[in-house]
Amino acid sequence: MNDTAQRSATVLPLDRFNAFSDGVFAIAVTILVLEIPVPPQSVPLLPALLELGSDFLGYFISFAFIGGIWISHASLTPLMKRGNSIAYGLNLIMLFFVALLPFTTRLMVTHISTPDVSIAAVIYGLNVLIASLTMSLLMFYVIRQPQLVVDEIADESLKRLYRQRWIAIGVGAFAVLLAVVAPLIAVALYLVEAVLFLVLPLFGMHRARRNAA
Repeated sequence: MNDTAQRSATVLPLDRFNAFSDGVFAIAVTILVLEIPVPPQSVPLLPALLELGSDFLGYFISFAFIGGIWISHASLTPLMKRGNSIAYGLNLIMLFFVALLPFTTRLMVTHISTPDVSIAAVIYGLNVLIASLTMSLLMFYVIRQPQLVVDEIADESLKRLYRQRWIAIGVGAFAVLLAVVAPLIAVALYLVEAVLFLVLPLFGMHRARRNAA
């Protein structure tokens, strides 16, 4: 096989890249809400809903995080003109940890008032952190492969998106360490981290449109 054929063999379409990713994101957020139990008819409804506060908190944190990483992913792919096997592989690793979030979310909210809350909070935080780092690694890889990027303007936009993510990643890394000694405070920081992941890419997209105007 000549060099041209070898290069073409590694070029992969972005439509499959996006379609599979969107499917995983959608299924993950759907499972999150399905994990919230519905109070039985035999108990008063309002007190039962109030007892589900930790379930709704976990749902909101994970939904915001998945929404944020989906926005980052949706901001990345228009800047790409093609994919390759390494980009696909990094994307799959990121999606592996996104798909794991319903389990680690349920683990955290189930043990939030037990002696094992620190372990559960650390596991959840690591899940979010690794998914975040893998998404950033995917961006970094695409930045280092100019043949995958649409043009120089897209490359600069991608670099800006990549830099913005490290604010939320830093908060998440600190929260994982804090979860060992103060798990409830760490859960609050997970909420801050999730909101940052949701807000920062939206702010970046708004600024990019304003600069282009």
